Amino acid sequence: MARVKRIAILGSTGSIGCNTLEVVAQFPERFQVVALAAGQNVELLLEQAKHFKPSLISCQNPLLAEQIRHRLPKGIELLSGKQGVREVATCAEADLVVSAISGAIGLQPTYWAICAGKDVALANKESLVCAGELIMREVMARNTLLLPVDSEHSAIFQALQGHRREDVARLILTASGGPFRDWPLERLKEVTVEQALKHPNWQMGKKITIDSATLMNKGLEVIEAFYLFQVPLDHIQVVVHPQSIIHSLVEYCDGSLLAQLGPPDMRLPIAYALAYPERLPLKVKKLDLLEVARLTFEPPDEDKFPCLRLAYEAARMGGTAPAILNAANEEAVEAFLTGRLRFDLIPRVVEAVLEMTPASPINSLGDVFDADILARLRAQHVIQDFLEKSP
Repeated sequence: MARVKRIAILGSTGSIGCNTLEVVAQFPERFQVVALAAGQNVELLLEQAKHFKPSLISCQNPLLAEQIRHRLPKGIELLSGKQGVREVATCAEADLVVSAISGAIGLQPTYWAICAGKDVALANKESLVCAGELIMREVMARNTLLLPVDSEHSAIFQALQGHRREDVARLILTASGGPFRDWPLERLKEVTVEQALKHPNWQMGKKITIDSATLMNKGLEVIEAFYLFQVPLDHIQVVVHPQSIIHSLVEYCDGSLLAQLGPPDMRLPIAYALAYPERLPLKVKKLDLLEVARLTFEPPDEDKFPCLRLAYEAARMGGTAPAILNAANEEAVEAFLTGRLRFDLIPRVVEAVLEMTPASPINSLGDVFDADILARLRAQHVIQDFLEKSP
């Protein structure tokens, strides 16, 4: 019988964090939660602490943390701020750290976990997008496991098992196409926040849902795959697959294509990462091929969704360019979600910032953070320009 695996979760109150805890709850004999880090949702963090009884929890905001301190069960240590999330990321008890903080803010905690010699289940794609060379260097130096949680990268990881990496010809990432796949280009300026948050297949957080609608999410996944699987960029292809049943494919040199299929449920790739190399008998709806009936594919429309093209361009530039791309996109998405920027202007903000911010080499996380700050400032100026020019 497998020993109990001790889990720390960065971003426990987000979509991936909650799904991870659902998987853990199904298999209490296999997993023990030892540490949780959350952002602002302290009430949910308190519920999670009461149910899973970790030895350590952390809240981003010290003032919010104080609101729940006296309501915690005995024996649970409560920390806050940067030091708190660092303690969770490097928790001595943890065998595996789930990196599920959304956005570039999740990079440093992921890096801390790897440098502490922890195996990491990676849902924070920005860690590899912004600092892929540094992250992979530490993974190899410390001989830790970096297990992908994104459904696409999990699918590729599974399709690679038992095969020689030198036989890989191509990686094919699938994309749903988002809610505006069939919309004409001129209608994209009319997109509302409510419409953009209605993903046709997946239930995700707000930021990643908007990224899926612009195809930026797929662009970030291309960069993540480039670093994670060490495959040349021009050997990574994106195809639109509206049903979201085939999660990605690997093509081998003999022409064989191996795909991983499953229902669009994040608990599947999460469970695979938690239990790797084993599989768990999850209590989820099983895929019925007769019910699915048809699987279709089409090329992405890069004229309508230029974020995908911009991501490839940033990856080819290398250095800090992907971090600049990501920072500009995060600022543009936030401006859209708060009603300050039209949906169709998101890629224009990103492109403008990439053009005005030359990429530089990355020698440390400090180089990444400097590029991130500069890109955000420039993105805010570009957004303000659009606001001033709008009727």
